[in-house]
Amino acid sequence: MLRILRNSVFGLVLLSGLFSASPPASAAYPDRPVHWMIGFAAGGPVDIVARIMAQALSESLGQQFIVENRAGSGGNIAAGAAINAAPDGYTLLFVAPNNAISTSLYKKLPFDFLRDTVPVASIMQLTNMLVVSNAMPVKTVQEFIDYCKANPGKISFASSGNGTSVHMSAELFKVMTKCDMVHVPYRGSAIAFPDIISNKVQLIFDNLPSALEQSKGGTVRALGVTSPQRWPSVPDVPAIAETVPGFESVGFYGISAPKGTPPEVVEILNKAVGDALKDPKVVARLAETGGIPKPMTSAEFGKLVVDETEKWKKVVEFAGVSVD
Repeated sequence: MLRILRNSVFGLVLLSGLFSASPPASAAYPDRPVHWMIGFAAGGPVDIVARIMAQALSESLGQQFIVENRAGSGGNIAAGAAINAAPDGYTLLFVAPNNAISTSLYKKLPFDFLRDTVPVASIMQLTNMLVVSNAMPVKTVQEFIDYCKANPGKISFASSGNGTSVHMSAELFKVMTKCDMVHVPYRGSAIAFPDIISNKVQLIFDNLPSALEQSKGGTVRALGVTSPQRWPSVPDVPAIAETVPGFESVGFYGISAPKGTPPEVVEILNKAVGDALKDPKVVARLAETGGIPKPMTSAEFGKLVVDETEKWKKVVEFAGVSVD
């Protein structure tokens, strides 16, 4: 009888331990703040979109999503910080074209973006816009091309960093138009605009949100968008492709996480982003930036990143640019 009681008590202790054991971390995800690495300075277009989505995710998932600006090296400082973080879903990376471009533009990166990250969710697509200093005597893309060719090497273009879509849109333009321009990289487009306004640097192919804000304010002049057709939110601005057939540079925004992040955490985040992109308030705020929401499964977003990486590799090789 005593042995039976001992066995029974031991069994109850085991069962008690099983039922009281802590569930996997992902089951309660998120149960603490999530850090979201942004590769560019505060106030720029990427930062604006990130903060809109961070607020939406904080509200829907009940934990604060903290935007951390790690500007520099074309977004690679932020990418490295995210990739080297614990793969538990509490450190994420804002993904944009710079991540696809850097794979081929930088020859000595300490990581392989496609290998070392997992795709989480797509947020939206966005065009860039060519804007020039008001001091530039041009009002159309063709007038700008003519002016460039008449002043080779005397025109400078700003970017939000080496390897960004802002940089590579200009490199693609140079190749396709035979314009000779000098690249001046900044740690974010918001930092570059004072120099464009004062004509220290003459132009930028910036992401639509900040370019549109500046052009609407009259501080710079908009000449064209980089999408293959006119962009819905700015129908009066011509597509550069109307003057330079075949020219195209459309950006994508999304989220990735370090390799090894649990699939169930990826699923929670993907669903939360998808739900946010159905919220009229979030959609309206993204529309103010000029973006078009593009919800996708994590697999679909992963394919997009792979395709963009291959596309920009060809552009980098054709343009013959490198930052190493």
